[in-house]
Amino acid sequence: MDNQTEPLLSIIIPAYNEEKRLPRSLDKIVAFLQQQPEPMEVLIVENGSTDRTTEIANAYAARYPFIHVLHSPKGKGAAVRAGMMAGRGRYLFMCDSDLSMPIEEVRKFLPPAMDNYDIAIASREGPGAHRYGEPVYRHLMGRVFNLIIRVFAVPGLQDTQCGFKSFRREVAREIFALQKMDGWAFDVEALFIALRRGYKVIPVPIDWYFDPDSRVRPLHDTWRMFRDVLKIRLNGLRGVYDEK
Repeated sequence: MDNQTEPLLSIIIPAYNEEKRLPRSLDKIVAFLQQQPEPMEVLIVENGSTDRTTEIANAYAARYPFIHVLHSPKGKGAAVRAGMMAGRGRYLFMCDSDLSMPIEEVRKFLPPAMDNYDIAIASREGPGAHRYGEPVYRHLMGRVFNLIIRVFAVPGLQDTQCGFKSFRREVAREIFALQKMDGWAFDVEALFIALRRGYKVIPVPIDWYFDPDSRVRPLHDTWRMFRDVLKIRLNGLRGVYDEK
C-alpha cells in the first residue's frame, strides 16, 4: 500500500503478552486483507509486554508493509488510545487479539454494508447475533456487567463489552483525546463520552466465539468494573469530558 494512500480501515490490536495468540490472529487478518479491494492497515500496539510479543509483531511488520508496530504505556485503554490517535484509516477498528469475532465479520462495518456512521459496536445480543462455546456463568457475568453499565453510564446498549468497535476517524480523534482511563473500562468511558457529545452508536450483530484463554477474572473484574463505571459517572458530573 502506498504510504500516501488513505486506508479505508485501520485495524488496531492492543497486544500485551500475546506471543501465543498473536501469530494465529495475524495470519487470519493478513489473509483477509490481501483479498480486499480497498487499502487497509493494521496497527499492533504493544503495551509493556514481557514475552516475545514485540519480536513477533516486528517480524510481521517487516514482511507486510500494511502492518505497523506502536508502543504505549501499560493498559489496554492506553494501547487503544495510541492506535486511535495514529490510525490513518477512514474508519478505526479496535480488535481484540484473540480474534473471537471472525475477521470476515469486519465487512459488516464497512461500505457497502455500512457507511458514514459515527460509531458501530459489535453486539453479541439481539437478532442476528450468535455466541458459540460460551459457558453459562460467563454469559450471566456479562449480563451483570452490562446492567451496571446501562444503569450508571451507557443506557440503551445491550453489549458494550465486546472488544470490536469501529469509529469514524474524526469522531475517534475527538473522543480519545478526552478519554482518561488506561485500564479495563476504557471502552465504556469512550462510549459515555460519545453519547454525551451527541454521537450515535449503532450495534452490529456478529458471530462470536468464546476463547477459553480469556483473562477475565469474574469476582475481581466485577468489582473493578463497578468501581470504574462509577468513576466515569463522577467524571461526567464534574465536567471532565466537556473540554473543547
